[in-house]
Amino acid sequence: MFDYLRGEIVKKDLNSLTVDVHGIGYKIHTTAQTLESLRGVNEGTLFTHLNLREDEVILYGFSTEEELAMFHQLRSVSKIGSKVACGILSHYSPKELANLIQKGAVSMISKAPGVGKKTAERMIVELKDKIPQGLLMDQSQGELSTDMNKDMDEDLEVLQALSSLGYSRQEGEKALKIIGVNELTLNQKIKEALKVLMR
Repeated sequence: MFDYLRGEIVKKDLNSLTVDVHGIGYKIHTTAQTLESLRGVNEGTLFTHLNLREDEVILYGFSTEEELAMFHQLRSVSKIGSKVACGILSHYSPKELANLIQKGAVSMISKAPGVGKKTAERMIVELKDKIPQGLLMDQSQGELSTDMNKDMDEDLEVLQALSSLGYSRQEGEKALKIIGVNELTLNQKIKEALKVLMR
């Protein structure tokens, strides 16, 4: 019914926002990723999905078409509804999730809210061959790609640790960029990131 909505962002909550479009306020359920991308923004465009149920009508919206596409992919997996799909995309960006699915990283995927081991395994089986190539890291570099995957896993864990301490994803990513590529252990990366954020 709606492809996208563009208007003034008049309210933000923990997992939703309200967009005023020509005097009508649309409550849109969304992800932490989208909320973060709209921080400090007064107007925005959200790509939407209308979820019709017998007892309620819920509008979901995302700041990128990439995130909306991954939302649809997740909803196609048995036993994953819109709320869980949003929770997963609050935990991982579409690109991160696509690469975890491609790698079959059950333990990492199951860290997302509402996702247990069986759901993570089912997600991998049902989506592995449906992931758009544009979301995947280049796997043609042999051993180098293994190192890249390891670094990506560690960086995700650092971001999760920082998030649990109250830092935003954007702050965490900025700290990781400052630290750069090095031989630090996971715990050392977290400590160095904290040092950067506490300056």
